Amino acid sequence: MSGGTRSRCRRALLVALAFAVRFLFVAAVITVAVFVSEALGARFGEDKGAIAAVMLVVVVFLSLALTVMELLARRITAERPAARIAEMAERLAAGDVSVRALPAHAYGSYDVYDKIGLDLERVAARLAAAARAGNDFISNVSHELKTPLAVIVSYAQALEKPLPDDTRAEYLAVLRQEAEKLAALVQGVLRLNRLEQRKSGTVRAEVDLREQLAGCILQFEDAMEQKGLSLTCDLAEVRVCSDAECLELVWNNLLSNAVKFTDRGGIRVTLAREGAHAVVTVSDTGCGISAETGAHIFEQFYQGDTSHAREGNGLGLALVKKVISVLGGTIGVESEEGKGSTFRVTLPLHP
Repeated sequence: MSGGTRSRCRRALLVALAFAVRFLFVAAVITVAVFVSEALGARFGEDKGAIAAVMLVVVVFLSLALTVMELLARRITAERPAARIAEMAERLAAGDVSVRALPAHAYGSYDVYDKIGLDLERVAARLAAAARAGNDFISNVSHELKTPLAVIVSYAQALEKPLPDDTRAEYLAVLRQEAEKLAALVQGVLRLNRLEQRKSGTVRAEVDLREQLAGCILQFEDAMEQKGLSLTCDLAEVRVCSDAECLELVWNNLLSNAVKFTDRGGIRVTLAREGAHAVVTVSDTGCGISAETGAHIFEQFYQGDTSHAREGNGLGLALVKKVISVLGGTIGVESEEGKGSTFRVTLPLHP
């Protein structure tokens, strides 16, 4: 017998026991009333007025006892747990996310009030996690903005002084580079925000993945030639019902990273159909990533290889992860330091 079945059986037994106790109490009340009626008949004979008066007192007393029992049972089984739940909800509404449920029953025998309390505790935990994520996001954005802004201010102040033409041109190039980095950061943040709001609003249409991937690869051919990298493609004919704009963002980010982190060897891109899914892999023979870096590589602003930090802001793979999640797919990475990485994206053919 499974744990869930045993839990349901225990709850059914507890409910049956509660009803049995109520039934026996009511039966006892009726039995007492019958015995009292017979005893009064034997005692007072034909004096129906006396019998009625005593029976009225007995019925009132027994009804009062039954009412008190029901009130106590209701207070214990309903009012107290409802009051705890109301207090938890009130604290949550006031912004207190430290609320904790205190189930009145053992695990496996939870009643509906225990379950509601545990659900509220989970809500509080999610709110706390969301608040931490929001604070971390603001902190990370502030940190990422600080460096290019400091550089811009410094070089702008230097340009206020008389400088040789070649030095001025060099400073202006630095300013442009830092401004472009700021623009890319802001664009990445806005894209993440739009994707958070876009889960049910993706523009789905038929996408020819082979054609789309080929177009994205062509954009990086010059960069590969400059670094002397080889390119291998194995693209099958696969079409999916998805968001073309979002998918293009994914391929561009994965190809950009492959080129960025590969100095020798080459890049391989494959596209295949596996059952009801399309599978795309982007492999490189670059520097690879460690297991520690792989555990955080899809987090916002995380950069495992700081030697390339000037080329990005750590939002690329976070965007990729978010896009794939919105489109109902998955993404994973296999990598070995010094030997390269392989990113594998799985997309449903039809959402």
